[in-house]
Amino acid sequence: MNHISIKGLSVSYDKKIVLTNIFLEIEPGNVYGVIGPNGAGKSTLFKAILGLVDLNAGHITVDGQPIAEQRKNIVYVPQRDDVDWDFPATVMDIVLMGRYPHKKLLQRLDKNDKEAALAALREVGIEHLKDRQIGELSGGQQQRVFIARALCQGAGVLMLDEPFVGVDITTEEKIIGILRRLADEGKLLLVVHHDLSTVRSYFDKVILVNQRLIASGDTDSTFTDENIGKAYGGQLPILQKTGMV
Repeated sequence: MNHISIKGLSVSYDKKIVLTNIFLEIEPGNVYGVIGPNGAGKSTLFKAILGLVDLNAGHITVDGQPIAEQRKNIVYVPQRDDVDWDFPATVMDIVLMGRYPHKKLLQRLDKNDKEAALAALREVGIEHLKDRQIGELSGGQQQRVFIARALCQGAGVLMLDEPFVGVDITTEEKIIGILRRLADEGKLLLVVHHDLSTVRSYFDKVILVNQRLIASGDTDSTFTDENIGKAYGGQLPILQKTGMV
């Protein structure tokens, strides 16, 4: 369960190729790091899996089914910059959104949904903030809200786009601990990540991409200097000078 199969994926925007001929088998029970330079197509890969972009070629299935039939089993945590933090919603409001995929049209949330939301907030350590407006929170607290929403949905596939940007080290360690527990439960975690210095300690497997698939597999055997060089090209010397690789 919770297996993603990508076969021959190609995507372009305005005739500009973003991803070309991607083949991937993404297995449950692992935390995957999706690694590559800016403009490599990492976020586009996520959008393709979520069914949010048109494909030039190829197809994607989750547990052998089209994305449209698996939406309740997939949850997406966006980059913080993609969220309107002025939206008049409380922490509890946002987390409860994770329950709507399980509801019929016009069906109301009930006591069980609220208990699930509180349990998710407790797990990420921010139950005491449940009545706060989301714009009043720190960057780390805001990220925890969306992790809690993902937990509240109970999905088998979690996709997080740069969840560690703008958070403190305590929150970062809390998030990776939660992701590892979820992987141990058999869920599939995909994480777009930019800090190369933490890849080996954070991820079971990595997917290196730069418009095409560079390499994928176990972190120890895949996240090598050779593959990093292929992914980052001319940017690699800069990364080496900063001590990231």
